[in-house]
Amino acid sequence: MTHQDKIQTVEALERMITIKGSQNKLAADMPGVSPATLSQMRNHNWENIADEMWRKVAVYVGVSSNSWNYAPTRNSMELMQFFQDSQKYSLVMAVTGKAGSGKTETAKKFESENKNVFLLSCNEYWDKRWFLRELLAKMGKDHAGLTLPEMMFKVTQLLKSLENPTIIMDEADKLADNVLLFFITLYNELENHCGIVLMATHFLEKRIKRGAAMEKKGYREIYSRVGLRFIELETTSYSDVEKVCKANGIEDSATIRTISKDCEGDIRRVRRLIFSNKRAA
Repeated sequence: MTHQDKIQTVEALERMITIKGSQNKLAADMPGVSPATLSQMRNHNWENIADEMWRKVAVYVGVSSNSWNYAPTRNSMELMQFFQDSQKYSLVMAVTGKAGSGKTETAKKFESENKNVFLLSCNEYWDKRWFLRELLAKMGKDHAGLTLPEMMFKVTQLLKSLENPTIIMDEADKLADNVLLFFITLYNELENHCGIVLMATHFLEKRIKRGAAMEKKGYREIYSRVGLRFIELETTSYSDVEKVCKANGIEDSATIRTISKDCEGDIRRVRRLIFSNKRAA
């Protein structure tokens, strides 16, 4: 980490603490990072802080040595509007898009720039308890010693006490049935108090509609609670690729066309191609 990298990390850290509400809340959301370490960074007592710790904090607050810059693509601008609407009006939404359409990166940006936004990256191995544990951790709260009902009560009471809270569940299609159906309980407890956005590939829409058609338990309720609608993101266009390339230092039209042809509409692939191009240069 260079001195300039550290300065940028501290500046981003200060912004993130303002959003999260306190240094302790932020530290609770960063595994392996203590409030004391953050305090030393903010006070420029840097001598005894290892580069590994700097890199860990830098990644969390969005400072990268790879100098990757966010670009406002069609999908990212639409998603930002959906997130804003969900937060402002406590709406429940389901958004689908191909892998690599920019969902996760946009959600991370929205979480980093807004108070009381909790982004969960869902996984196949989650059960109800793990889901609530992750949500409590995002809010900077401990789950130790709590039963499942106690964790649920704590989550709902905390969210009801916040101003315009929003939960974004990324890769919701990975959740097992019992956890996905738990979404109904969460919705019922937080209706008109908290925005909830489900993000996934098109598989989630097919799964919910098929389950509703087959009268599987809970699926009609889930479909109803997302407004009987799955919002579909656009395919990544040449214009989107061009914006991402230019935001990250690629200006040559021929190079941008090549990246657009090779990326197959996947923003992650665009990122790899940009870095590859920079290394070659």
